[in-house]
Amino acid sequence: MVLWPRGSGSDRIAASRYEVTRFGDWAERFKPSARARTHLLAAALLWTVVGLGLAAAGLVWSFGSALPWSLLLAITGIAAGTVKGRLVIRKMADWNTARIIARGDGRCLGGFLAPKTWLLVAVMMGSGIILRGSGVPRPILGVLYTAVGTGLLFGGRQLWKAWRETPKTI
Repeated sequence: MVLWPRGSGSDRIAASRYEVTRFGDWAERFKPSARARTHLLAAALLWTVVGLGLAAAGLVWSFGSALPWSLLLAITGIAAGTVKGRLVIRKMADWNTARIIARGDGRCLGGFLAPKTWLLVAVMMGSGIILRGSGVPRPILGVLYTAVGTGLLFGGRQLWKAWRETPKTI
Protein backbone atom coordinates (compact mmCIF):
# COMPACT_ATOMS: atom_id res chain seq x y z
CA MET A 1 0.00 0.00 0.00
CA VAL A 2 1.38 3.43 -1.03
CA LEU A 3 0.55 6.38 1.24
CA TRP A 4 2.05 9.12 -0.94
CA PRO A 5 2.54 9.60 -4.66
CA ARG A 6 5.60 8.00 -6.21
CA GLY A 7 8.38 10.15 -7.57
CA SER A 8 10.85 12.54 -6.09
CA GLY A 9 9.89 15.40 -3.82
CA SER A 10 10.68 17.92 -6.53
CA ASP A 11 8.19 16.18 -8.88
CA ARG A 12 5.45 16.58 -6.27
CA ILE A 13 6.38 20.26 -5.71
CA ALA A 14 6.34 20.97 -9.44
CA ALA A 15 2.93 19.29 -9.75
CA SER A 16 1.54 21.33 -6.86
CA ARG A 17 2.88 24.56 -8.41
CA TYR A 18 1.17 23.61 -11.65
CA GLU A 19 -2.11 23.10 -9.77
CA VAL A 20 -1.73 26.49 -8.05
CA THR A 21 -1.04 28.13 -11.41
CA ARG A 22 -4.09 26.46 -12.94
CA PHE A 23 -6.22 27.64 -10.02
CA GLY A 24 -4.76 31.15 -10.35
CA ASP A 25 -5.61 31.19 -14.04
CA TRP A 26 -9.13 29.97 -13.30
CA ALA A 27 -9.60 32.55 -10.51
CA GLU A 28 -8.31 35.35 -12.71
CA ARG A 29 -10.64 34.34 -15.51
CA PHE A 30 -13.78 34.14 -13.37
CA LYS A 31 -13.18 36.88 -10.80
CA PRO A 32 -15.88 39.57 -10.77
CA SER A 33 -13.64 42.41 -11.92
CA ALA A 34 -14.99 45.92 -12.28
CA ARG A 35 -13.96 49.45 -13.10
CA ALA A 36 -12.86 51.80 -10.31
CA ARG A 37 -16.05 53.81 -10.73
CA THR A 38 -18.08 50.65 -10.04
CA HIS A 39 -16.04 50.08 -6.89
CA LEU A 40 -16.92 53.60 -5.75
CA LEU A 41 -20.58 52.86 -6.44
CA ALA A 42 -20.41 49.62 -4.44
CA ALA A 43 -18.75 51.40 -1.50
CA ALA A 44 -21.28 54.25 -1.58
CA LEU A 45 -24.18 51.80 -1.70
CA LEU A 46 -22.81 49.71 1.16
CA TRP A 47 -22.16 52.69 3.43
CA THR A 48 -25.54 54.24 2.61
CA VAL A 49 -27.66 51.10 2.97
CA VAL A 50 -25.96 50.03 6.20
CA GLY A 51 -26.07 53.60 7.53
CA LEU A 52 -29.80 53.91 6.80
CA GLY A 53 -30.51 50.53 8.36
CA LEU A 54 -28.56 51.24 11.53
CA ALA A 55 -29.93 54.78 11.89
CA ALA A 56 -33.50 53.56 11.35
CA ALA A 57 -33.15 50.74 13.89
CA GLY A 58 -31.50 53.12 16.34
CA LEU A 59 -34.26 55.71 16.02
CA VAL A 60 -36.97 53.07 16.44
CA TRP A 61 -35.25 51.79 19.58
CA SER A 62 -34.66 55.32 20.88
CA PHE A 63 -38.32 56.18 20.50
CA GLY A 64 -39.21 53.00 22.37
CA SER A 65 -38.70 54.84 25.65
CA ALA A 66 -40.85 57.51 27.31
CA LEU A 67 -41.43 60.58 25.12
CA PRO A 68 -39.18 63.25 26.63
CA TRP A 69 -36.30 60.77 26.91
CA SER A 70 -36.85 59.31 23.46
CA LEU A 71 -36.32 62.67 21.79
CA LEU A 72 -33.19 63.31 23.85
CA LEU A 73 -31.81 59.84 22.99
CA ALA A 74 -32.48 60.35 19.27
CA ILE A 75 -30.87 63.81 19.24
CA THR A 76 -27.87 62.49 21.16
CA GLY A 77 -27.35 59.67 18.64
CA ILE A 78 -27.68 62.01 15.66
CA ALA A 79 -25.32 64.56 17.22
CA ALA A 80 -22.70 61.94 18.11
CA GLY A 81 -22.95 60.43 14.63
CA THR A 82 -22.59 63.84 13.01
CA VAL A 83 -19.44 64.60 15.00
CA LYS A 84 -17.96 61.17 14.30
CA GLY A 85 -18.96 61.40 10.65
CA ARG A 86 -17.26 64.76 10.19
CA LEU A 87 -14.12 64.02 12.21
CA VAL A 88 -13.45 60.33 11.51
CA ILE A 89 -15.64 58.64 8.94
CA ARG A 90 -15.34 61.31 6.27
CA LYS A 91 -11.53 60.83 6.36
CA MET A 92 -12.02 57.07 6.06
CA ALA A 93 -14.26 57.61 3.03
CA ASP A 94 -11.68 59.91 1.43
CA TRP A 95 -8.95 57.32 2.09
CA ASN A 96 -11.13 54.58 0.61
CA THR A 97 -11.86 56.74 -2.45
CA ALA A 98 -8.16 57.44 -3.04
CA ARG A 99 -7.36 53.75 -2.61
CA ILE A 100 -10.01 52.67 -5.13
CA ILE A 101 -8.89 55.19 -7.73
CA ALA A 102 -5.20 54.33 -7.24
CA ARG A 103 -5.92 50.62 -7.76
CA GLY A 104 -7.51 51.36 -11.12
CA ASP A 105 -9.79 49.26 -13.27
CA GLY A 106 -10.02 45.49 -13.55
CA ARG A 107 -9.80 44.70 -9.85
CA CYS A 108 -12.05 42.22 -8.05
CA LEU A 109 -15.33 43.85 -7.06
CA GLY A 110 -14.96 42.60 -3.47
CA GLY A 111 -11.83 44.72 -3.23
CA PHE A 112 -13.80 47.96 -2.96
CA LEU A 113 -12.91 47.68 0.73
CA ALA A 114 -9.42 46.87 1.96
CA PRO A 115 -8.98 43.51 3.74
CA LYS A 116 -8.51 45.32 7.08
CA THR A 117 -11.76 47.19 6.46
CA TRP A 118 -13.60 43.93 5.74
CA LEU A 119 -12.21 42.65 9.06
CA LEU A 120 -13.53 45.79 10.77
CA VAL A 121 -16.95 45.16 9.17
CA ALA A 122 -16.95 41.62 10.59
CA VAL A 123 -15.92 42.87 14.05
CA MET A 124 -18.65 45.53 14.00
CA MET A 125 -21.26 42.97 12.96
CA GLY A 126 -20.15 40.63 15.71
CA SER A 127 -20.20 43.47 18.22
CA GLY A 128 -23.75 44.34 17.20
CA ILE A 129 -24.86 40.74 17.68
CA ILE A 130 -23.21 40.59 21.11
CA LEU A 131 -24.68 43.94 22.19
CA ARG A 132 -28.21 42.98 21.10
CA GLY A 133 -27.95 39.79 23.15
CA SER A 134 -26.32 41.46 26.16
CA GLY A 135 -29.41 42.77 27.86
CA VAL A 136 -28.53 46.45 27.33
CA PRO A 137 -31.87 48.25 26.99
CA ARG A 138 -32.88 48.93 23.37
CA PRO A 139 -33.23 52.71 23.87
CA ILE A 140 -29.58 52.89 24.97
CA LEU A 141 -28.51 50.71 22.03
CA GLY A 142 -30.59 53.02 19.89
CA VAL A 143 -28.22 55.91 20.63
CA LEU A 144 -25.23 53.82 19.53
CA TYR A 145 -26.93 52.49 16.41
CA THR A 146 -28.17 55.97 15.47
CA ALA A 147 -24.68 57.40 15.93
CA VAL A 148 -22.97 54.72 13.83
CA GLY A 149 -25.66 54.92 11.15
CA THR A 150 -25.46 58.72 10.96
CA GLY A 151 -21.67 58.56 10.73
CA LEU A 152 -21.85 56.03 7.90
CA LEU A 153 -24.30 58.26 6.06
CA PHE A 154 -21.77 61.10 6.23
CA GLY A 155 -19.11 58.79 4.79
CA GLY A 156 -21.55 57.60 2.16
CA ARG A 157 -22.10 61.20 1.09
CA GLN A 158 -18.38 61.53 0.40
CA LEU A 159 -18.35 58.31 -1.61
CA TRP A 160 -21.40 59.36 -3.67
CA LYS A 161 -19.69 62.66 -4.41
CA ALA A 162 -16.53 60.85 -5.54
CA TRP A 163 -18.60 58.49 -7.70
CA ARG A 164 -20.38 61.40 -9.40
CA GLU A 165 -17.13 63.30 -9.98
CA THR A 166 -15.13 60.33 -11.29
CA PRO A 167 -15.04 60.27 -15.09
CA LYS A 168 -16.82 57.31 -16.62
CA THR A 169 -13.61 56.37 -18.40
CA ILE A 170 -11.78 55.47 -15.17
